[in-house]
Amino acid sequence: MKRRVILLTLVTLFAGAIVVVAQSPHMGIWKLNEAKSKFAPGATKNNTVSYEAAGDSTKVTVDGVDGAGTAIHSEWTGKFDGKLYAVSGDPTSDMRSYRRINNHTLTFTGKKENKVTVTGRITVTANGRTRTVTTTSTDANGKKVTNRAVYDKQ
Repeated sequence: MKRRVILLTLVTLFAGAIVVVAQSPHMGIWKLNEAKSKFAPGATKNNTVSYEAAGDSTKVTVDGVDGAGTAIHSEWTGKFDGKLYAVSGDPTSDMRSYRRINNHTLTFTGKKENKVTVTGRITVTANGRTRTVTTTSTDANGKKVTNRAVYDKQ
């Protein structure tokens, strides 16, 4: 009897976590709208970004091009809890953290070899159709660079 109660509690907990993640307006596939975006010269452009449930975590997959036009693909799986999780395929970071500000806003930090390389804010509009990502990083000359990428939900 005790095992059944524990099992039922765990199933309910995991199902609830999946529902919460699935209801996030960040979830889904987002395509870059270059006409509405503003990039510094030579900036990386993430053409497609996908957020999907991965158990009780979220998987973020990014496909785009770097400043030289070379294709890039990165993946991150973790929680929006402000803790660092490994990222693969991103030449500018090996760890990334996301923190939920509210249901429509996240902040993130990317680190490479324990040094902050990028910070940003992600906001999804109330209607859930548009996502804006504002990032701040430092270029090769040590100058702060800000980019604003606007995405449309697919």
